[in-house]
Amino acid sequence: MHRRRFALGLAAAGLSACGDRLAAAPPPPRSLAPEPEPPLPAPGPPPPAAADTIAATITGAALETRADELRRRHDGRGFTVLVEPPFVVVGDESPEQLQRRCDRTIHWSVLRLKQDYFSRDPQQIIDVYLFADSDSYGRNTRELFGEEPDTPYGYYSPRHAALIMNIGTGGGTLVHEIVHPFMAANFPACPAWFNEGLASLYEQCGEHDGRIVGYPNWRLPGLQAVIEARRLRSFAELCATTSDEFYGARSGTNYAQARYLCYYLQEHDRLRDYYHAFVAGADLDPGGYTTLQKILGHRDMPRFEREWRRFVLDLQWG
Repeated sequence: MHRRRFALGLAAAGLSACGDRLAAAPPPPRSLAPEPEPPLPAPGPPPPAAADTIAATITGAALETRADELRRRHDGRGFTVLVEPPFVVVGDESPEQLQRRCDRTIHWSVLRLKQDYFSRDPQQIIDVYLFADSDSYGRNTRELFGEEPDTPYGYYSPRHAALIMNIGTGGGTLVHEIVHPFMAANFPACPAWFNEGLASLYEQCGEHDGRIVGYPNWRLPGLQAVIEARRLRSFAELCATTSDEFYGARSGTNYAQARYLCYYLQEHDRLRDYYHAFVAGADLDPGGYTTLQKILGHRDMPRFEREWRRFVLDLQWG
């Protein structure tokens, strides 16, 4: 994972990959994120695995200090700065709307991602910038970070320790990007295919029995087209991709294939087991393919891949 930033797959997928039907055109705007945003959980205690670890490595005092620093730095810009552990959130929407983003997207998703996957918070404070629309996003990204955004939706910049979002596209972009700093803290050796597959799973998400779940999304029709054209690589090939290969010419198909492998594992109640087994065995299985075989219980992977392709072709979206 040596890329400078982990951009939402829409940008990488939609603007590259010559000859790749999945990447031929961006999805319609309504599909960028779950709308409305994930609902606030019902009153009651938070998920048990998350409650005691939410700020284990970054203290509340450190977060408040960082928030005060950002308020001084951005004084006069009309920003609101809020603390939402383990992040500090900066936005140019109304204070009330920004608080709703914190409650309904950041707090909601962090609790549930930690419940299922991540025991450690990021080791440094991550600033989350939520800009109201494309004009604000482009202008502020240039002025604050000296960069021209290469995705209209949002990205995680390790160099700036920041998530930088056009939140006008919806909460799914933000949930996708939240996965990346947590993955870096908990599974630094994670290959690009699984990092992006898991993050992409939650571009369209909700809750079932107190757990975060991904739903079919705009990546599905293109993946189905590639399957029907018999142009999809095997899972052995996907798991063996380098970061450059994953984000290269076939990135649209790679994102979708990785996402819907994660979706299959989720639907068969094996995704959490796969993640934890992959982390534990990554030294011996850095691409995760052998671990995948074990979790699936399939010795005949070509047969499984035929079953998975039928599973994907039977899915519906929209």
